[in-house]
Amino acid sequence: MTTELYNQEHKKVGTVTMPDAFFNAAWNADLVHQVVTAYVSNQRKPLAHTKGRSEVSGGGKKPWAQKHTGRARHGSIRSPIWKGGGVAHGPVAERNYTKKINKKMKRGALASVLSKKIGEHQVFVIDSLDFKDRKTKQVATMLGHFFDKKPNVLFVSGKGNTSLFVSARNIPNVEIVHVNELTVVNGLRHKHIIFEKGAVEELAAAK
Repeated sequence: MTTELYNQEHKKVGTVTMPDAFFNAAWNADLVHQVVTAYVSNQRKPLAHTKGRSEVSGGGKKPWAQKHTGRARHGSIRSPIWKGGGVAHGPVAERNYTKKINKKMKRGALASVLSKKIGEHQVFVIDSLDFKDRKTKQVATMLGHFFDKKPNVLFVSGKGNTSLFVSARNIPNVEIVHVNELTVVNGLRHKHIIFEKGAVEELAAAK
């Protein structure tokens, strides 16, 4: 499929061929949800940790004799039923939240999101996102040509573009990634996606 190619002033300068593998896929909400859930789970780090009876200090000696005391038998004061004892079935930091998602599923979910966004006219392709002066004002001016209000934008740059990140990093609700860092999560996090032409070509060449 093809779409319009713009310059930084939002003027049409031609067309660009978008790879069908990423921009002509059916919407698959279940797959997208599964991949996003796995991504979020893989970022999760367990913090809560309670000590079991083997981790708390003390309790090496039997509190009292097993028999002939008239009291209930106990083997350690660090039992969970004792004050100051270990916690039974509490959260532990060793818990593993990671979920495996294969490469084909990640690619399919990303294609589903990109296809939906380009179908809703939320994807733009610009011939160049290189800002040699590296000024935030330049990027803000360019965004003003495309949007009436402050946008929520994901920039996808091509190989070798180092000026875009420096120029746009201070603008609120703007994220900059290289094409190989594009994921379902940052694709969904922003309403609009602006591709550099070189990034589209790299995406088309990706396997």
